[in-house]
Amino acid sequence: MDRQEMASFLRSRRARIQPADVGLPAGTRRRTPGLRREETAQLAGMSVDYYIRLEQGRGPRPSRQILGALARALRLTDDERRHLYHLAGEPPEPPNAPSQDVPPGILHLLGRLDDTPAYVLNARHDILAWNPLAAALMTDFAAMAPRERNVIRWLFTGPAIGRFAEDEYVEQLARESVADLRASAGRYPGDPGIAELVAEVSARSALFARLWDEGEVGIRRGGRKTMLHPVVGKMELHCDVLYVPERDQRVVLYTTAPGTPSHEAMRLLRVVGTQDLSVR
Repeated sequence: MDRQEMASFLRSRRARIQPADVGLPAGTRRRTPGLRREETAQLAGMSVDYYIRLEQGRGPRPSRQILGALARALRLTDDERRHLYHLAGEPPEPPNAPSQDVPPGILHLLGRLDDTPAYVLNARHDILAWNPLAAALMTDFAAMAPRERNVIRWLFTGPAIGRFAEDEYVEQLARESVADLRASAGRYPGDPGIAELVAEVSARSALFARLWDEGEVGIRRGGRKTMLHPVVGKMELHCDVLYVPERDQRVVLYTTAPGTPSHEAMRLLRVVGTQDLSVR
């Protein structure tokens, strides 16, 4: 625990909050900006003496419960909350659920990739954003209910697994996806969405249930894939996965080698788009 740095951090965060920000009267005798120590202690649900000792760098090591209360009282951002936990010598609290917000820069990137299928996944494997060519390659995501825009559901309970029927790596693809989802479940133990997804897909897919019971854990990375597209036919694809660590998201891109039949098929797919594709 870095007591002096933590004390300084608490003082600086307290000074930036105005009483009106937390529903307290401003009063007329404030000599310094921000909340008083007594007000901060009240908001955090702890004794004034205990909080004062923390700000003076002489308090005992706070519990995780105390750190969470301080983070809420001082309205810390996610980055500030993690910093507070590190100063106290505690691993940060796990996030409650995978992020659904895609950074604007990533959305801009998708828009510029007009010759490369690309989409954004969160840790639950929800498809959050995609470009037109990704919809043409995989399925018309815009026609799906938001809940169904999930790679695990799409792969194990829909027609998608048939796209990889002739791929010698179909078992590897399924295994990697399940191992990645299990790793996500470990990072988000409090997320009911992942638990519900596992229960639902286990009941609908014997392959998923078998792989989940095997208990493998791993982060899915890129590799070669063979896809059978219903319009342009067989395509040899290379999959690259770019991580967005601050959101625990990933951008998945599919490319083809220039001069190959698959490259010509991708060019045709840009023209065909999502026509003749349907969600079943």
